[in-house]
Amino acid sequence: MEPVDRDFHHPYQPYDIQKTFMTALYECIEEGKVGIFESPTGMFQAESKVASTQLIFVQARDEQRKAFLSVNDQENAECEDDLDSEPEWILEYARGQRAQAVTQKKLDVEARLTRARNKELRQTRRYENGEPQSKRIKAHHDQMPSDVEMETRYLLGDYDSDSGATEAKAKTATGLLSETNLELLEKLGMNVKPSDEQGDLQPIDERKIYYCSRTHSQLTQFVNEVRRVKIPPAFGTNTASKTLEEEIKHLSLGSRRNLCINQRVSNLGSAIAINERCLELQQSGVSPEHKCTFLPTKENQVLVNEFRDYTLAQIRDIEDLGKLGKRVGICPYYASRATIKPSEIITLPYPLLLQKSAREALDISLKGHVVIIDEAHNLMDAISNISSITVSSTQLKCARAQLGLYLQRFRNKLKGKNRVYVTQVVRLLDSLSAYMEGKARQSKVLEGVISIGDLMAGKGVDQINLYKLMHYLQESKLARKVEGYIIHTAENQSQPVEAHTSTTPVLTHIQGFFQTLTNPAAEGRFFFSRAEDNDMCIKYMLLDPTYHFREIVDDARAVILAGGTMSPMEDYIRHLLGYLEPERLKLLSCGHVIPDGNLAAWPVTKGPSNIDFDFTYEKRDLVAMMEELGNCLIELARIIPDGMVVFFPSYAYLQQVVSRWQAASLGSSTSIWDRISKYKTVFRESKGNSAVDDVLRDYANAIDTGKGALLLSVVGGKMSEGINFSDKLGRGVIVVGLPFPNIQSVEWKSKLEYIENASVSRGNTKAEGKNEARDFYENACMRAVNQCIGRAIRHQKDYASIILLDRRYDTARIADKLPGWIKQRLVRHASDKPFAEVIRRLVEFFKVDRGL
Repeated sequence: MEPVDRDFHHPYQPYDIQKTFMTALYECIEEGKVGIFESPTGMFQAESKVASTQLIFVQARDEQRKAFLSVNDQENAECEDDLDSEPEWILEYARGQRAQAVTQKKLDVEARLTRARNKELRQTRRYENGEPQSKRIKAHHDQMPSDVEMETRYLLGDYDSDSGATEAKAKTATGLLSETNLELLEKLGMNVKPSDEQGDLQPIDERKIYYCSRTHSQLTQFVNEVRRVKIPPAFGTNTASKTLEEEIKHLSLGSRRNLCINQRVSNLGSAIAINERCLELQQSGVSPEHKCTFLPTKENQVLVNEFRDYTLAQIRDIEDLGKLGKRVGICPYYASRATIKPSEIITLPYPLLLQKSAREALDISLKGHVVIIDEAHNLMDAISNISSITVSSTQLKCARAQLGLYLQRFRNKLKGKNRVYVTQVVRLLDSLSAYMEGKARQSKVLEGVISIGDLMAGKGVDQINLYKLMHYLQESKLARKVEGYIIHTAENQSQPVEAHTSTTPVLTHIQGFFQTLTNPAAEGRFFFSRAEDNDMCIKYMLLDPTYHFREIVDDARAVILAGGTMSPMEDYIRHLLGYLEPERLKLLSCGHVIPDGNLAAWPVTKGPSNIDFDFTYEKRDLVAMMEELGNCLIELARIIPDGMVVFFPSYAYLQQVVSRWQAASLGSSTSIWDRISKYKTVFRESKGNSAVDDVLRDYANAIDTGKGALLLSVVGGKMSEGINFSDKLGRGVIVVGLPFPNIQSVEWKSKLEYIENASVSRGNTKAEGKNEARDFYENACMRAVNQCIGRAIRHQKDYASIILLDRRYDTARIADKLPGWIKQRLVRHASDKPFAEVIRRLVEFFKVDRGL
């Protein structure tokens, strides 16, 4: 079959590689497949992101056109059956009228958005101070609730497990939401109940692209590219006087932490604290003057519609939505729900897509829509992290103390099932605390696997029905009421609360841990560990992300996993999508747009003194190994111009090596650190989030002085993801050793054991199962390496050297796990070549005149 030459409306002339990428992605969506796409980072995240956006909307508009033609043909056929005796011109007129009606509806929507766009331009100056014009209820910030109001707000309502279950069943149609949220969603015109008052835009449920990435900054980059997209409308017009211009309808979704405009709530800082305070202010017992004045209500529905129109009238990122909410005077977190259906593309971070509870809370349906997950090399880890949770002994004690204070005030007012279930919560907390205290006394034991039976060994705990208890906690909102009462008590200073209050609601966190006790035993494990401060912790870790992601794959029309470093791809096929038939998958690994001469990729197996580079755990601490590494970097710093970035396997090893370099070297009066600094100014990444921007700024400034700079970083650290070391910032990228996870940790032992057993259960031999587990372990390491080396070479004219310091990089098993565009340029059999040959070839590489 001849390939179809599609017009993707690219703003530039795309490279052949980009055309291949766009065509494959289009076909994947068209055929309803699950795609795994690897494209060199700079390509996909810059120009290819524009191209991908173009083709996505071409596809979406094509879908609208096909759906219209299909329905129109059916209606025409039915109409013509009724009018089979009429002349052809009457039939043609009827067809035209139906087509014109659909087009007119589109014109009306676009005209409405144009009016909103023009109105916003006129009102910009009037809204410069961010104050809404609408009158709002004055909030009495300093007035404390009365005792009657406090009791109404914090006392548990009557609960009957049988009737409660029936009521809950009715609620699950829209997820496990609070009664207040369900009422609020109904007021906003969501699908809680059918409504005829949803506004002109709401019934149009457009074909959607859900575009998901790891951080809001990455989503903002994508939104900036979307602004450049110009796509023809789905339908033309039949009249010369009307031209249908359809702008892309985009919505950024975010958490309350990103969108809350109530300063009393947003200033709490913690995401959990913000969520809980927001929900607390919506409870029925809260008086009007203490409720959040920005919440959508039936009375301010006009503001919700205004917010919706403004949102769709322009392409906005998450910060723009927050500003718009302040200007209109409506909560952007809740008001954005009314914008979901008419949107064509929705950008959202990982947690809002990957958590079923988050999708339900946002009323997101993926049925028939397209899901694109960027930076998908993180996907399996992200699913595991979202579904895993850790609680400490201190948190358990804090929750128990908070519950004790609550019971002092309300014990005599609790009735029936409330008494039973609150007692069960107390017993479960005591059982977990008793287990932790027992482990704390075993001072020589640092970590281990826990049997769920050991956690549930407390008095009466084996009689608890965890499913009923979790249902009770969801329906009664016990955690929210307890924590609300604790905050009220602390603010009122009527009772001593010691250290039992926290910006992160601890009982809500522990309720999340309780939920994991109901998970299938096969898909996760419980572990205990001793923290640095000697506090004991219990962790639940998800071992199998398949089930959690399968719900997304089953619902969506097509799912695309895309990224610059998706290699090795076997992990996604085996451990995330193993239930799919091979024909449902579409794989693509693109080459790079750079000429072959713009990349020098070397596995360096020996140092200047001919010492083998072997950074295994047993040998990397040798003084001779660390000094050989230093001498190697001295030579590389002398040859490689501008900026060099060196990635170490861990912060601990980086510190150890730096300490060695700063000490006097054997047989030399000058330290290695000083000798490196002679050629380049040395900078170092610190652990944590502090000063990353400052370090990068100083690093870039040092390069601009002409001396050059060397940045010591860590695999998996802040510099290894999301930072682009293009052009002078990354003429050399060096990776020291292989950053294998600690295979002796109980978590990794359990993970590899699970993979081995799962392989055997599929009919493989024990040896094949062990090899599959080994592959997974090596792939985890190489994905991290690939992320680091993908920081360099961001565009067609860029050039850099990639140096892999370890003899193992010269083995086929490791080298084959590199991205294809690097692997095809990698020097093979490097162990046969001395270090002097590496230096000679690098000198030649950087002498080439590339006409820049």
